[in-house]
Amino acid sequence: MSATGTRGAARNPARDQVAIVGIGRSPYSRDRAGCTPGSLVLDACIAAARDAGLGATDIDGICGSMVAAQYVQAALGIPAVSWFANPQAVIGNQLVAAVAAVHSGMCDVALVYHHAYRLPWASRSAAQDPMRRRATLGVADARSWYGTGHVDTGPNSMFGANAYAAWAGRYLHDHGYTREALGRVALNSRTNAAANPNAVYREPLTMDAYLAGRMVRDPLSVYDMDIPVDAADAFIVTTTERARDLPRPPVLVHAATLGHTDYGSEEQLRDLDHAGQVVVTRKLWAKSELTLADVDVFFPYEGFSNIALAWFENVGYCGRGEGGAFVAQHWVEAEQRIVIDGRIPVNTHGGSLSEGGTQGAGHLYEACLQLRGEAGPRQVPGAEVALVTPGGYYFNSQGFLLRADR
Repeated sequence: MSATGTRGAARNPARDQVAIVGIGRSPYSRDRAGCTPGSLVLDACIAAARDAGLGATDIDGICGSMVAAQYVQAALGIPAVSWFANPQAVIGNQLVAAVAAVHSGMCDVALVYHHAYRLPWASRSAAQDPMRRRATLGVADARSWYGTGHVDTGPNSMFGANAYAAWAGRYLHDHGYTREALGRVALNSRTNAAANPNAVYREPLTMDAYLAGRMVRDPLSVYDMDIPVDAADAFIVTTTERARDLPRPPVLVHAATLGHTDYGSEEQLRDLDHAGQVVVTRKLWAKSELTLADVDVFFPYEGFSNIALAWFENVGYCGRGEGGAFVAQHWVEAEQRIVIDGRIPVNTHGGSLSEGGTQGAGHLYEACLQLRGEAGPRQVPGAEVALVTPGGYYFNSQGFLLRADR
């Protein structure tokens, strides 16, 4: 069996049986004085619990990244939990774990959270520079990217931003694209961010300005890399049955999965046909009763702009190497954004490139708003299905299909 294959029909006993019933966030900021990772997480968790109409005694499961579950439990006054976990980002790790815990009965109500890192414990200049900010994440080895043991030593490293730049260069070269193919991803995020008061970058961005942006590592400029922010997002997850008795419209988790391949690291990846995204999307559609035609709003992760082009290809909108052309074909010049088939917007909130780099948590939050009909001027009329694909090529690819409970 190939590394990207599946073993027959995919089981999904949790399909539509678990729901997101509360969302909360600590508003995004480029530089919020006096905050800590813990304070950001607690702000978001309190907001999510209140949104769900639940209190501390209702929560019996905790799952989040960066900030320890026992700290969150103590600070919120949650008397007892029967399940907890602290997987690393991206946000799908937390959501998939919580869905499994709730559906299996390990807990009844799970609090899920993610703290985005602007690195308040590091220098301001490091926080501004994608080539340096990965070096002090404070996980496992202090120099290690997500605790993988891969040490980012700066401009000569093969990991993190450096690796994505190398893969971006190969993508453009192999398929004959210019940097405009990446630029449309960045412009789409910036255009959509203009209607999002939570976005840290809302001013217009033109293609000329994009092309003139400071180059970080060719072909990726400052506009191609996610924005470090002070931020946190939180979600309350419970059974669909219980969700229907709570005040907010439930967002059903129709299908969710993670994936990577046998050579799932930056320097070992064979090619983009053997990336984690391929595993995720094959499994996701196999678990689902929905098809791409059912999707009303698409949230491809773009922590680096080239990641989004690969997601377009892997979810099935186009073939390998056709992502740049697909975006160009569905580019609405007058609006400066992507609208697939004239009806499906992409990253309505501004994504990682303009709202802020929250490792997919912002994408999940916006998907919930859209399916609850609460996205304000960004609202997609009648949105019932959201496709969210956080993560990159290597060891953190993930995806979920969410649907409104209608």
